[in-house]
Amino acid sequence: ALYKEKGVNFIDDLNGIFGFVLYDEQNDEYLIARDHMGIIPLYMGWDKHGTFYISSELKALEGICNKIEIFPPGHFMSSTDNQLVKWYDRDWMNFDSVKDNKTNLEDLQTALENAVHRQLMSDVPYGVLLSGGLDSSITSALAKKYSKNRVESNDVKSAWYPQLHSFAVGLKGSPDLIAAQKVADHIDSIHHEITFTVQEGLDAIKDVIYHLETYDVTTIRASTPMYLMARVIKSMGIKMVLSGEGADEIFGGYLYFHKAPDSKEFHEETVRKLDKLYQYDCLRANKSLAAWGIEGRVPFLDKEFIDVAMRINPKDKMINSEKMEKWVLRKSFEQYLPESVAWRQKEQFSDGVGYDWIDSLKDLVNEKVTDDMFKNAKFTFPFQTPMSKEEYYYRSIFEEHYPSETSATTVPSVPSVACSTPIALEWDKTFKNLNDPSGRSVSNVHNDSY
Repeated sequence: ALYKEKGVNFIDDLNGIFGFVLYDEQNDEYLIARDHMGIIPLYMGWDKHGTFYISSELKALEGICNKIEIFPPGHFMSSTDNQLVKWYDRDWMNFDSVKDNKTNLEDLQTALENAVHRQLMSDVPYGVLLSGGLDSSITSALAKKYSKNRVESNDVKSAWYPQLHSFAVGLKGSPDLIAAQKVADHIDSIHHEITFTVQEGLDAIKDVIYHLETYDVTTIRASTPMYLMARVIKSMGIKMVLSGEGADEIFGGYLYFHKAPDSKEFHEETVRKLDKLYQYDCLRANKSLAAWGIEGRVPFLDKEFIDVAMRINPKDKMINSEKMEKWVLRKSFEQYLPESVAWRQKEQFSDGVGYDWIDSLKDLVNEKVTDDMFKNAKFTFPFQTPMSKEEYYYRSIFEEHYPSETSATTVPSVPSVACSTPIALEWDKTFKNLNDPSGRSVSNVHNDSY
């Protein structure tokens, strides 16, 4: 109905996650579109005859198409001209549009509460992913607030599944498990602590790379525990979960943001991070869960919430001696959380599940990839040559499943420190000598022991 009324302009009226092909039978036209952040994967390809393909998975195009590209987030394509058109464009993408704005914490709180409330609309059993970090703790607390009633009935009717289930994953005794239990006790959720061994994680890597369709180091590190957790969640009959992706990009939560020289650089980095999120955390949140038939929803990436959060004055997001990372978010929701969690320093998911996990991965790749192999990496992988032994190992597995060079082009391979973009490496001269996506690489701002 919206399409008939507005044509392609209806897309910006949608607030959700999608990747679709719409066929207009009356006019014999088709429309392809992807959501604003690329939360739902979408690929396009062409075979040697020029036939055009569209798919939600890379594996469907491998071996058929000799050219494969990612369909970009926030774009549409119509068969009337076969041109990619950007439909998602916001004023906050320009620093000058937000630099003088006022920061209203009540507006921020209301916007996220509304986002969580909207995304709890479901006719299947749902739960929350609870790492014990700030972001997942907030979404879990808000989900608990609204879980007693059915959103579809405007909260008039009681929920079919009034008890909220929360899930945490990690090595035994890991930082995330300890913090997650505190939050679960605080919000009174039915909590499930899922532990895995280092060997179970290592054994799952090949399957993770197959399902995730990437060889990006930080994505695989974080996706493996999530993949193992999803298997357990599936066995319990839960079919939808809320997750906390997106907050670190919006609020500058990664530890390297401490080095941002000014509010302009800070804000522009958050915009860059959001622009590339579909290649990293969105991909992880969707595919790690979808591999087991679970839908992941991400309230922080709700379109209306992003507009509120990204219009906050960037000066108020910056980190200094008085305000730690994501201060505005912490302050807005501290009443929902235990104090020790509300003001807990950032742990990247791959670190928080247990520090032995990353260290064991490094030991494995040092065993699998010799110095000579890595020295000759440019001959083995002339395109997007791996920058570390870990990336070399993942790339080798990736090519077992996706051997074409065009498939490799769909994966990002850029220098990064603690999940930074390449541009942010200019913020600190010591960054140039590092290439580790772990938050621990920014050692002088990480206070937790490891």
